[in-house]
Amino acid sequence: MTAAGNPRTLHGAPEHCSLPDTPLADARAGLDNCVHCGFCLQACPTYVVLEDENDSPRGRLLLMRSLLEGSLSPDDESVRGHLDRCLGCRACETACPAGVPYGHLLEATRATLTARHPLPIGARMLLALFARPWFLRIALGLGRFARALRLGAVLGRVLPGRYGFAVHMLEATRVPLRRRAYEPPPATSGATFATLEGCVMQGLYAETNRATRRTLVVNGYRPIEAPGQRCCGALHAHAGDLAGARRLAQRNVDAFERSGAEYVVSNAAGCGAMLKEYGQLFEGEDGDWAARGARIAARARDVSELLASAGPVPGGALDARVTYDAPCHLLHAQRVSAPPLKVLAAIPGLTLVPLADADYCCGAAGIYNLLEPDTSASVLAPKLEHIAKTKADLVTTGNPGCLMQIGAGLRRSGSRARTVHPVDLLDASYGERFGVNGGGGGAG
Repeated sequence: MTAAGNPRTLHGAPEHCSLPDTPLADARAGLDNCVHCGFCLQACPTYVVLEDENDSPRGRLLLMRSLLEGSLSPDDESVRGHLDRCLGCRACETACPAGVPYGHLLEATRATLTARHPLPIGARMLLALFARPWFLRIALGLGRFARALRLGAVLGRVLPGRYGFAVHMLEATRVPLRRRAYEPPPATSGATFATLEGCVMQGLYAETNRATRRTLVVNGYRPIEAPGQRCCGALHAHAGDLAGARRLAQRNVDAFERSGAEYVVSNAAGCGAMLKEYGQLFEGEDGDWAARGARIAARARDVSELLASAGPVPGGALDARVTYDAPCHLLHAQRVSAPPLKVLAAIPGLTLVPLADADYCCGAAGIYNLLEPDTSASVLAPKLEHIAKTKADLVTTGNPGCLMQIGAGLRRSGSRARTVHPVDLLDASYGERFGVNGGGGGAG
C-alpha cells in the first residue's frame, strides 16, 4: 500500500505483482516514468543493428513490466535473450525526456532472473575470478607475460571467432607512446585524492595508473594510498549479481574511508560510474551502508574532472592526429562530456579530429563482447568505419574495455591506428615539457 492507502498501480491498473520481494519489484516505480515516446530507439545500439522492438529500451521496459504483471514468465528463454542482449550502455537515459532509470531497472531485472536461472558457466567463472584478488593477479600476470612474448600478434591471426578477438584485445593493452621520464614535485597544499586502482587497469594498464597519479600531482593534487581495495563490483552488478557487487563495494567503502582522501579518483569510466552509484547499490541494506556508500559516491570523480577543474597545466608538444571516443559510462552514466576534451586541449601540437557518433557504444560493455560476440561485432563495425574516415593515428578513450574493444577491432581490420587513454597522452605531453631523459614524443 502507498502512504495514501491506495494500491500501487502497474500500467494504470491495480497492482498485481507476480514477482514479489525481488529486486525488480523493488525498482518497479521507475517503470512508470516511461511514456513510450520512442526517443530511445535510435539511441540504442542493439535496436539499430537488430531492428527488433524487443531489443530496444522501450521494448525491454515492456518485457520487465510484463514479468511483473505475470503476462510473461521469467522462465521464458526469449525474454531472457532480449534482456541479455542489452549492452547496458545507458544511451537511452541521455535520450529519455522522462528520466527512466533504465540502467538500474536492467540490473534489477537481471538480478531477479539470475536468482532463478544462473548465468552461463563462463560468465560465472569470470565473475568469480574478479572477486578473488589472488587468482585475478595470477590471471592478469599471465596476460602480461603473453603480451611481453607478443603471443597475441600470432594467435590473433589463427584463432577463430571470439578467441582470436580476445587475444587481439590483449595486444591492444600496449600503450603506443614513447615518453620522457619526469618526476613532478609533490604538492603541499592541494586537495587529496586516492585512486581506485581497478582490476584490469592495475593488471594490464598499470602505467596508466602511474600516469594518473603523476598528472594529478602536476596539477596540484596530493596522492594518498588506500590499501585494501577490491574490484569495484560493476561487472557483477551489470550481470545481476547484486549481492556480489555489494560485498566488493563494502571493501572499497572501508578502504576509501580509512584513507581520508577528499576525492576518490577513477580512470575507468565503468568503475567510476559504479563508485558514483554506491549509495543506490546499498539502498535497503541493513546498517549504515547506504549512507556510507553515498558519502564515497559524493567524493568520486573521473580523473578528467579533476584535471579539467585544475586547468589542466599545459604540457609539451606531441605531434599526433587523434580522435576521441566518449565511453558510454562516462558520457551517459556519469554525464561527463567536456572534461576529457579539455584535457586533450592542454596538449600542444595535438590535432584533434572529431569522430562521428562518438557518443555511440563500441560494443565492449564489460564481458558482453565475450558473451555476445556477434552482436558486439555488429555494434563495433560502424565505429571502426568512422575511425577510418578520421585518418587518426590514435583513438583516445577513458575506459579499459573500450580501449581493448576498439583496439582489437582496429588490429583485426588491419588499421595502423591504436588506442590510448587521454591521461597517457597528457602524461607524455608533460614528459616533453618536464622530462630530462628518454625518447621523443609523438605516436609510437
